Amino acid sequence: MTDTYPSQLLERAVSEIAKLPGIGRKTALRLSLHLLRQDSAAVRALADSLTGLRDGVKRCHVCHNLSDTDTCGICADPRRDASTVCVVETVSGVLSIENTGQYRGLYHVLGGVISPMDGIGPADLEIQSLVERVEAGGVREVIFALSPTMEGDTTGFYISRRLAGADVLLTTLARGISVGDDLEYTDEATLGRALAARVKMG
Repeated sequence: MTDTYPSQLLERAVSEIAKLPGIGRKTALRLSLHLLRQDSAAVRALADSLTGLRDGVKRCHVCHNLSDTDTCGICADPRRDASTVCVVETVSGVLSIENTGQYRGLYHVLGGVISPMDGIGPADLEIQSLVERVEAGGVREVIFALSPTMEGDTTGFYISRRLAGADVLLTTLARGISVGDDLEYTDEATLGRALAARVKMG
């Protein structure tokens, strides 16, 4: 049985909202009806914010984190420890670690993990730029804060091989994080302990 809508505009809005991750058609309909109950200014503000998000947000040229400028606030902060670089899969990893309040170094966002099943290889990730950051000097430790999955471990191992000749300490988060869990869903206390108890790779 297909859904029927009294308005094609409503149906279009439901179809577009339902394309968002974790949003089904029922939830999309509920959100659409909620927007219809709001005044025009509120709906326009939402639309403008989404357009601004898509068109205005940049990637930091140093770490590839999201930013409103060419260099993100973390990389531009002179109080951060530039000798330590924490490697994460996505921007969500940066947010998760920042929420622990226990890390004062810099980051490097890979943009994912190596996953042959999904057609993602090393060249599809920001691995070469990480190698170049380390080779440029000034980095003494690289922390691998990747999800403890087969893909995360494979990615960490590959990068560690690429950095094998560099004079840099390679560490990984302690396995206080359950194997198979995504980093962004790990509670802050567990993630903080894992970060503090990181261990040398290999």
